[in-house]
Amino acid sequence: MASTVIIPPAPAQVVIEGQAIRGLEEILTTSAVNFVKALHLRFNNTRKELLKERDVAQQKIDEGELPGFLPETLTIRNENWEISPVPPALQDRRVEITGPVERKMIINALNSGAKMFMADFEDSNTPSWTNIIQGQINLKEAVRKTISLVTPEKNYELNDDVATLLIRPRGWHMEEKHLTINGEPVSASLFDFGVYFFHNAEVLLQNGSGPFFYLPKIESYKEARLWNEVFDFAEEYMSVPPESIKATVLIETIMAVFQLNEILYELRTHSAGLNCGRWDYIFSFIKKFKNIPGYIFPDRSQITMTVPCMRDYTQLVIQTCHRRKAHAIGGMAAQIPIRNNEEANKNALDKVKADKVREVKDGHDGTWVAHPGLVPVAMDVFNEFMPQPNQIDNKRRDFVTNETRLLALPEGTITENGLRTNINIGILYIESWLRGNGAAAIYNLMEDAATAEISRTQVWQWLHYKAVMDDGREVNQELYETIRDEEIDNIRQTIGSAAYQLGKFHTAIQIFNRLVVQEKFEEFFTLNAYNNII
Repeated sequence: MASTVIIPPAPAQVVIEGQAIRGLEEILTTSAVNFVKALHLRFNNTRKELLKERDVAQQKIDEGELPGFLPETLTIRNENWEISPVPPALQDRRVEITGPVERKMIINALNSGAKMFMADFEDSNTPSWTNIIQGQINLKEAVRKTISLVTPEKNYELNDDVATLLIRPRGWHMEEKHLTINGEPVSASLFDFGVYFFHNAEVLLQNGSGPFFYLPKIESYKEARLWNEVFDFAEEYMSVPPESIKATVLIETIMAVFQLNEILYELRTHSAGLNCGRWDYIFSFIKKFKNIPGYIFPDRSQITMTVPCMRDYTQLVIQTCHRRKAHAIGGMAAQIPIRNNEEANKNALDKVKADKVREVKDGHDGTWVAHPGLVPVAMDVFNEFMPQPNQIDNKRRDFVTNETRLLALPEGTITENGLRTNINIGILYIESWLRGNGAAAIYNLMEDAATAEISRTQVWQWLHYKAVMDDGREVNQELYETIRDEEIDNIRQTIGSAAYQLGKFHTAIQIFNRLVVQEKFEEFFTLNAYNNII
């Protein structure tokens, strides 16, 4: 009788290729890499299957089947259940500041007076190897309160009282090309989460905080379920108490708005609520319906938070969260204080205040700002209208919506100025991103990748469907090229020839032009552009 020979599986081959960075060896330790490897081997195949499901969902929309509330999850929506209670550190989130994982930003944001700081590996961070690794180094020091920065102008260090730290890893669609396992790049989500959690979870809990996260770009409850499985596995692997991880999901895709209850349910032991990621939501709204005849959005400037579909989206998030005893966090105020124009600065701050008054009166438990100078403005509004830590008891039972209202096309027009703005800002942002700066100050606004995504998606749609502007002209190739070239000249004149030549404008223009003229629409500009950074 032949004997059975059991051959153990070959060990996974891990390869790290990237620039040498001071402190890298303290971040990518053998143990940390083994944890990332364990996450990859257990969850990456599921991640890739879920990305394929996104493609299937898009194909259905292209064929005319609009998204809606799911029949198969009706029981979850109808039943009475609540998420697990959040810890004291997450009870009061009235003002949150966001920004990239750059050292100066981290110190200033933690010192800003905001209740929370979301340190971002995603849309406001160019994912170069240096930015990603240096970001992890910065955060490790921030958690231990040893982070500092010395410049010729100022010495930066943390105050005694700082904001609570939350981390946003990159989305499920991104990969980290600098670390491969068996020849396959690891998920950028698992890399960012895994490295941060491995180094900091225990210290955070000892400090009375915890491993708190923001989850971006989720399109289905199954994607939330995968994160929940990752969290359970990570807690067990690192011997961290169950339910220590808490995560807020950004509702920034049109698909997710129909699965709010389901997303909270899948993450109910780890949930810290939902956030209205308004700019990415607009991007998702436009791109998902880009191939439906007649479903063309007006100028981006006309898609405000007061148009009906956006009003319903935000109020549905509030109503759903409060029903499940979860926090509902409002959207971003991207304005930057204008220091050399008092009147313009007052007008900008008045807009911020009006936006935050609307949010707190609607029932939001907190809001986002992009600049420390806006923290007092938002804080004053929430202190006035929400003196208690949150308003989860405001159940918003008065609010009713449906699929038709949520999918209603915003009214408005397409203008030459809108086309020019999209081209101008799209090129400016991509150029900044290529230089390693994913949080770009453009025309007194702090822009992130969602800015470029909306801009190039609108131009692609208007161009491919020959949209008609308010003056009767058709958006065609000739008009696009004429305005593109004029806006390139405008950029050159605005920043100066020297800065233009030293920048990455040649590559940025190539990328933007390809994105808007090619027949096939690219889901995220960052996927292909990732090949242009190291």
